[in-house]
Amino acid sequence: MVSIKQFQVTFDCAEPERLALFWCEVLGYVVPPPPEGFTSWDEFNRSLPPEAQGSRFACVDPSGVGPRLFFQRVPEGKVVKNRVHLCVRVGTGLVGEERLAALEAECARLVPLGAVRQRLLYDGHDSCIVMQDIEGNEFCLD
Repeated sequence: MVSIKQFQVTFDCAEPERLALFWCEVLGYVVPPPPEGFTSWDEFNRSLPPEAQGSRFACVDPSGVGPRLFFQRVPEGKVVKNRVHLCVRVGTGLVGEERLAALEAECARLVPLGAVRQRLLYDGHDSCIVMQDIEGNEFCLD
């Protein structure tokens, strides 16, 4: 049996590069080097047919541990809640007020980047902040 070692998460979106750069800031990811033979992503992009320019972008975990995130332009806008979302694990191992403080601090960092806070889920012990990225995709600070 074959064992899967890696996977990527793909986002359908309107502005692939803009959304990828947002997630780079959220996760500490980086833009990978351009394809061989190109000195920049702009140069690569200009080599594509006009309809394909700006249609895709990616970011990667610089440590190589996390999944690659891939962003692809689609013509339709987001109209309903995501069926899959990312949970950004900023409160791992923390409980109660200490966990809530860590989540609130991360929320405060992300809002100026364009993230939108939707709601806090808190039961006195465990907590999560539901947010949206710059294109309205839901994610959690967990």
